[in-house]
Amino acid sequence: MSTPSAQRPAITVKPADVRYPALSRGFNQRWIAAPEYVRMVTTPQGVAAALSEAVNQPAADPARTRVTVRSGGHCYEDFVCGDDVRVILDVSPMCGMYYDAAMEAWCVEAGATNWHVYSHLFPRSGRALPAGSCYSVGLGGHITGGGYGLLSRQAGLTVDYLYAVEVAVVTERRTVDLVVATRDDPDPDRRDLWWAHTGGGGGNFGVVTRFWFRDLPTPPRHVLLTARSWDWKGFTQEQFTHLVSAYGEYFAAHQDPGTAAGRLFTLLTLTHSNGGRNQIGLVAQVDAESDDPDEDEGAAAMLGFLEAVDGPKTGASKPMAWSAAEHGPIQDAWHPRLMPWLTATQALNGSGQNRCGKYKSAYLRRPFSPRQIEAMWDYLGNNAHQDYDNPEAVIQIDSYGSAVNRPPRDTAVPQRDSILKMQYQVYWRRPSDADPGHPERHLAWIRDTYQATFADTGGVPVIGGRTDGCYINYPDLDLNDPEWNTSAQPWSQLYYKDAYPRLRRVKARWDPLNVFRHGQSVEPDPDMGD
Repeated sequence: MSTPSAQRPAITVKPADVRYPALSRGFNQRWIAAPEYVRMVTTPQGVAAALSEAVNQPAADPARTRVTVRSGGHCYEDFVCGDDVRVILDVSPMCGMYYDAAMEAWCVEAGATNWHVYSHLFPRSGRALPAGSCYSVGLGGHITGGGYGLLSRQAGLTVDYLYAVEVAVVTERRTVDLVVATRDDPDPDRRDLWWAHTGGGGGNFGVVTRFWFRDLPTPPRHVLLTARSWDWKGFTQEQFTHLVSAYGEYFAAHQDPGTAAGRLFTLLTLTHSNGGRNQIGLVAQVDAESDDPDEDEGAAAMLGFLEAVDGPKTGASKPMAWSAAEHGPIQDAWHPRLMPWLTATQALNGSGQNRCGKYKSAYLRRPFSPRQIEAMWDYLGNNAHQDYDNPEAVIQIDSYGSAVNRPPRDTAVPQRDSILKMQYQVYWRRPSDADPGHPERHLAWIRDTYQATFADTGGVPVIGGRTDGCYINYPDLDLNDPEWNTSAQPWSQLYYKDAYPRLRRVKARWDPLNVFRHGQSVEPDPDMGD
């Protein structure tokens, strides 16, 4: 087992360094920063030292004053790699994990990725985090926003297992403290700091260095995995309506994690039709020990789901042949394949190509309305934006809820009665660092599509009724803009609901100088000041 090294020197990467162009950007090539330097930090003590140095240095350029932190680099907006960033603290070298007997918990450093956890923690412990399917997502952001994945309908969210967090915080005197906060901490301020990292979002309160997890779930020994697709060519509006309706109705009816159907997880990828040249994709996974529905509850659940969504009313599906969104094609899996859980996770792993992107999200508490389905049909290349033919424009609908909706304890994730989770995505390439690749038409498509889907509620999935707001790990600055959010609910309510006032108090207590700020950072509570 690995243990954290006490003496791993930090590395400073400046503009003349060969590594600088790669380290001054993240997954989303839309955002490229020009910081004074990137500091590759390797230990909690090194984080504290680097943060102290950064916040006490004068800025060479008064337009670049922010200090940001990166683990996996998957921030979708310019919160890490913006034009106003002076220093990036990169914790990706901190990817160790070990059992901490004193904490009675597994410790995972904040730079570890989803794939580190799957490929290292599971073989050592037989346990797993119910985390995401994109292997390169860093836990520093994934956990703090309330990360979820294919095990979540049977095991809940990653934050449901978080026992402790270590954070480098900046005091009013511009000194830096390393604070370990636990969920049963006797100090209420530290207990609040722990709570804020169970869904309050990354980059809000300090630099996370380590997480500790207790009672992690055991993943299934085997799963059934299937991947199917429908050709857009000849796919009718009636077939589309049946597919999306049946998909939502199935998960509305199967929300008991004590059943195999309640544990089944799926990804429905509604790609842009691209003039009929694209495919709609479907991936489904359920724990099982046999592919015979007469012998195994998981196999029966898979069969029942496929009968609901893939039948005569949707036309004949085919094996998946093309990549969709952030996942590559899973071939030879039209017939559900029985395989070990880790093997299936490897088949699903992916993080997409080097490209620019824009994202939006929504929680659904009930199946889609006819108007919502019609809007999605129209904007996926049928009746709206007829001149737009980007095959990398996607509405992804994930199954959700079940065990997520029965949290074991209080967390900062407030959306706990949803059945579906949506992610709108659009991708394009930039010809060079100096050329952003004409993003206007791509931004117009995703904005118009999203606004049309939720036209009845101000262009956004408001809290209450059919929808329940948005996911902070899929940040969207359009929620701040009255042109695109005409509801009465601000971005903070859409992400955090009633948890936001408490998050503001935590922010004022632990980041009094508002060092960690961006376009949607938690705003300090002014009543907490002197």
